[in-house]
Amino acid sequence: MTSKIKVQFLILFLIAFSINAQEKAVPVFKDGEAQIVEAFNNPENWIRTDLWVETTFDSDGDGKLDRMHVDVTRPAQTETEGLKLPIVYESSPYYAGTAGDAPGLFWEVKHEIGEKEKPRTHVEVQRRGERPIISNSQIKTWVPRGYIVVHSSSPGTGLSDGTPTVGGDNESLAPKAVIDWLNGRAKGFTSREGTETVTAFWSTGKVGMTGTSYNGTIPLAAATTGVEGLEAIIPVSPNTSYYHYYRSNGLVRSPGGYLGEDIDVLYDYIHSGKEENRARNNKVIRDTELANGMDRITGDYNDFWAGRDYLNDMKPMKAALLMSHGFNDWNVMPEHSYRIYKKASEMGLPTQIYYHQNGHGGPPPMILMNRWFTRYLHGVENNVENDAKAWIVREDDQNDAPTAYKNYPNPDAEPVTFYLEAGAPKAGNLSTDKSISKGKETLVDNYSFSSEMLAQAAYTNHRLLYVTPVLKEDLHISGLATITVKASSSKAAVNLSVYLVSLPWDSGRRSKITDNIITRGWADLQNYKSISKGEALKPGKFYEMTFDLQPDDQIIKKGQQIGLMIFSSDNNYTLLPKPGTELTIDLQGTKITIPVVGGENAFKKAIE
Repeated sequence: MTSKIKVQFLILFLIAFSINAQEKAVPVFKDGEAQIVEAFNNPENWIRTDLWVETTFDSDGDGKLDRMHVDVTRPAQTETEGLKLPIVYESSPYYAGTAGDAPGLFWEVKHEIGEKEKPRTHVEVQRRGERPIISNSQIKTWVPRGYIVVHSSSPGTGLSDGTPTVGGDNESLAPKAVIDWLNGRAKGFTSREGTETVTAFWSTGKVGMTGTSYNGTIPLAAATTGVEGLEAIIPVSPNTSYYHYYRSNGLVRSPGGYLGEDIDVLYDYIHSGKEENRARNNKVIRDTELANGMDRITGDYNDFWAGRDYLNDMKPMKAALLMSHGFNDWNVMPEHSYRIYKKASEMGLPTQIYYHQNGHGGPPPMILMNRWFTRYLHGVENNVENDAKAWIVREDDQNDAPTAYKNYPNPDAEPVTFYLEAGAPKAGNLSTDKSISKGKETLVDNYSFSSEMLAQAAYTNHRLLYVTPVLKEDLHISGLATITVKASSSKAAVNLSVYLVSLPWDSGRRSKITDNIITRGWADLQNYKSISKGEALKPGKFYEMTFDLQPDDQIIKKGQQIGLMIFSSDNNYTLLPKPGTELTIDLQGTKITIPVVGGENAFKKAIE
């Protein structure tokens, strides 16, 4: 071959190589965000498979390590062109179906506080779903942007081995095992019982997790193991403590919309695993571990609940954290995200928090999620760690248009202490003047009256209400309100419910979710010393208790009044004892501190 021919051949080879290289699909980024790549955007070309990942535990007691059912959806280029991509991973106990409702499924709540309840009804889940697809969530969002999407059914659900524990260690170790497999540290198998192995040869090892509610809890559970490769998580409305989900300051309290639910009810609801394992799992977990630990008699915080509180497990956590929650989520309440965000920030982890004004669910806008995963999974230096720490959707804005703030709570918020002036059975005054707090006022418990009815009543002995002057300017509240109550009960136990409301109440059809309730909280006066140990109240004796209401960030419009409402049984959340218990408030020993942006000067300006 002549030199001339050799040169021509080399040129042709380089051209062909260049064209081939140009044709290879790779992730594309613009303005710090992963873009949709047409070569990844055709679902017909996606490769969908399933497998089982071996864990390090045997939670169903069959003598074999549990295996988790996993599915994978990836672009064809990971097979044909050797492309390796990061993973967006979601795990859930819900994928294979849940139990339906049944009479008596929830615990009976119409009884005295501390009274043993009658047994409830149990239900069975009829498993659904066909291999290889566990779920289609996340796929259309992330695969076209250059990610692989992975799902897994949590222990004791779907085709995964094991047992649900509702916050037990296996629910943290299961996603850890999947992440270990994605990094070549755990075994994957092509079948549930077989020995043929499968590897994640297409994985870069960089994993991000997201999901909503229970699916948002699992990313945090995985992160608390400190597993290598889990780079970022975006939990949406996560349950971060089962105590805080089913109890409040020593009080047995239901999540909003599920009066009488408790941790064992949720166990029944999700237990969709092997039928032949269910009787054993029920005996060991539901009827022993959960039954002995959950304590519906006292409502106290104990070792059982501490073991299901992820705040206690955060020391090993390394993942970058973007939290998302609704300020009016009365199912998984907004404290769940705030307490984890606060701790992660104190630990020096990369953190952001997104709060909207609606109820349960609601992920951050795509731009926030995309920038987060682009930075921590693809390694693109998009400066996201220097973005605003807090993103709050204002009352009249859409969820995809949050306002940026330096942090949450708003750094400009200062605690303003308000005192109570007598006015029952009408409304008394709420003022920064301490001298008004004199005397005592009594309410009579009656669960027949809802909180909405009590807030709107001009005259009633079933609640105490204290209101500020009418606001002449908008007032911005940001953070946690804290109440100190000095109270006595006519019985050995009493429900204590505290609401901050915006008055006059708007009951019109066009009223918004932010119009009436600012925030609220519940407590058991028996736990005035500690949520870990309550004691029977001596009728007529006064006890002082301090606790936080749910976090909030809200602008109260001019023309409104802020009202502090104190009552007893809350017929949407608490146990419902026989009406008639008297709750007496010592006004001189009772106060509420509200975080006001601009502090006391801003409040005084708003009412002058």
